[in-house]
Amino acid sequence: MGSHRPLRRLVVLSLLSLGAGAALLLAPGITPPATAKEPLRADTVCRAHELKAMKLANPELEIEIPEQFNKDYPTPAACESYKKASDADPETGAVQPIAFSHKHHAGEWKIDCQYCHSGTDRSRAAGVPSVELCMGCHEQFPAEYDEIPGIAKLKEYWANGESIQWTQIHRLPEHVKFQHQAHMRRSDLGIQCQTCHGPVETMEKVVMTPDTKLWPWLVPTQKLEMGWCVMCHRDNGASQDCLTCHY
Repeated sequence: MGSHRPLRRLVVLSLLSLGAGAALLLAPGITPPATAKEPLRADTVCRAHELKAMKLANPELEIEIPEQFNKDYPTPAACESYKKASDADPETGAVQPIAFSHKHHAGEWKIDCQYCHSGTDRSRAAGVPSVELCMGCHEQFPAEYDEIPGIAKLKEYWANGESIQWTQIHRLPEHVKFQHQAHMRRSDLGIQCQTCHGPVETMEKVVMTPDTKLWPWLVPTQKLEMGWCVMCHRDNGASQDCLTCHY
């Protein structure tokens, strides 16, 4: 028994040196008092939407929403779409000058492709919307939307009279003459924007969606390769003359 006394004394001294709090933690059957947690505090309207959603999922969560951030706009959908469209990971798509979500505009708001890419049914090139066209909608939105960096940046382009240098996703070689209007006019064959561009109305960031067609001898050809286009022409009874695309 005597041999255990130095060990007991060492344990007691150790507990005293660690303080009463440590002693409580080490003592069996005793739970230390819970420390009060600071409530999660919103510093933007978007963060307020996020905290409210977290509170719904977990009613015990303590949150604090200052009055200046307790607003309806920007909407939760707008906040979420900008967050996803601004993802800097190149694996999820090209990083654009403004984080524009096609899913939010074409999917949730059902904006027709040709409203922004106007003239596609009349011109060889699809083109991109002007800053003026974008502002035609966004100038009518509440000023609170400026909280979203993309909206503020759009208005900066507008104020400076600058165009947006978008990063092109779908690009054919210069020796290929692709005519958008010729393809748009064949909607009777089921040819839509999504035939080549993929389901953009579901994309936060536009990416090249994979698609493979097979030649009759089962050789695969990928989207935007010549074989892919030729097989599409074959399947739809379109001309396969070289001068159709190379002139």
